[in-house]
Order: sequence, then C-alpha cells, then structure tokens
Amino acid sequence: MTPDLLARVGAVGPYFEIAAGERPDAAGFRPLSALYGDRRVLEGYVAEVGRRLGSDQRRVAASTLHIGTAARLWSVALGAAVLTGRVPDLAPDRLLWRTPPTGPIELWLPRPSACPPPGTAVGAPSPAALVDALHDTVMVRNLEPFALVLRREFTLSPLTLRGNAASALVGAARVLGGHAPGAGGDPVALAGALLDREPMAGEGVLDRDPLAYRRGSCCLYYRAPGGGMCGECVLHRRPGGVPVRRGVAG
Repeated sequence: MTPDLLARVGAVGPYFEIAAGERPDAAGFRPLSALYGDRRVLEGYVAEVGRRLGSDQRRVAASTLHIGTAARLWSVALGAAVLTGRVPDLAPDRLLWRTPPTGPIELWLPRPSACPPPGTAVGAPSPAALVDALHDTVMVRNLEPFALVLRREFTLSPLTLRGNAASALVGAARVLGGHAPGAGGDPVALAGALLDREPMAGEGVLDRDPLAYRRGSCCLYYRAPGGGMCGECVLHRRPGGVPVRRGVAG
C-alpha cells in the first residue's frame, strides 16, 4: 500500500482522504488509539463536536463523533479495497489523526502498509479476503473498542453504535458506486458481506437496487438544533417523521 494508491482513494472526496508517508506539517497529530484510550482526549473532542452542533447534549455529540469517525474509516478502507484491491492497515496505534478547524478529522499514515501484511497470500486478494481485512482493520481494531468506551462514558446504546457503523459503511459504498462504477471491486457487495457479520448483522435491512439502508436505530442527530432524521432512521417510520440528510460534524 503506497502513498500513490492512497492518493487515488482520497480523490473520491474529503471522507476518503488520508495522507501517507512523510509530511512537513505534522503538528497536532496523535495516534487514533488516544481517542479510545484517553478519557480527556475523548471528552475534549466530544465537547468540540457539541460546539459545532450547537448542542449541550453530550450523547448527541458522542454519537455524531462516532458516526463521523466510522464514515472516515470505512471510506478509506472500502475505497482502497474497491480502487486498489488492497486494504490499508488502519491499526489505531499507527493511524494518526488531528482535528481541523472545520470538516472531518484529518488522517495520516506515516508508514502505510496493506492489511493483511504482504506475503500472506499469492496474487490479488479474493473478495472474501478483502472482507476479512476490512472487518478486522475497521470494525475489530477501531469501531468495537471505540464503541466500548462510548458506551461507558456516554451511555450510548449498543444498537445506536451498531447502526452508526452500518449507516457509515453504506454511505461509503453509495459514494463509491457513484464515483467509480465498474472499478476493481463491487462496493455494495463488499458492504453487504460486512453487514452480514457481527456486530452489524441484523441491525437493519439493505436494499441493493436502488441502494438503500433502513437501520433499526437512530443516531440521535435529530436532537441537535436544526437537526432532523435521515431517510434510513428507524424514527422515519413513525408518524410525523420528516427525513433530512445529515451533515456530520467531525
């Protein structure tokens, strides 16, 4: 996995961007593991997301941070799988992040490599191997540890966190399908295989043609000032629900 390959992924859009290799402006970056393991770092970033949302509800800000982080990780990993046939190793002690003044978190891999490591297989990975690598590097190494700390510190529901992960994954697949139809991999097929795995299995319903996802939970964004319900939200099926698209802060 080279910086040039990751630059191809980043060209899809801001959620797919990831810096790789040497860079002169490294100030402020820290391992992503700090977001999961340092309570002060996590609380500071949740407070910043709440400020951007204009909300003092910590659970809303924490859920928004979670779905935004999930969207970044799934976009980079799934984009690489589709466009390069490889999955970057996003181990949280190797992947660095910092908070920009606006927009999604910045990601940086000083020493990018593929996951699984080179040499474990001959030739291009099979679709099943790509799914294994995607599940390991995003869900097992990142989103599950992140979900545990968010449940503990902000009492977020496991169902909400599973729905956030699934919704972010489908969103990445949707962007990739529109940006690069017929590219090396099928983003919807990969996403569907990932949604069949725990912990996301059974959280919602995926329709493939046209692509749509109906989650069994709510990300809580409707509680933010000016917020609303996304089309996939479980609350959209209740009387009075008005769907709007989400603008993820962070």
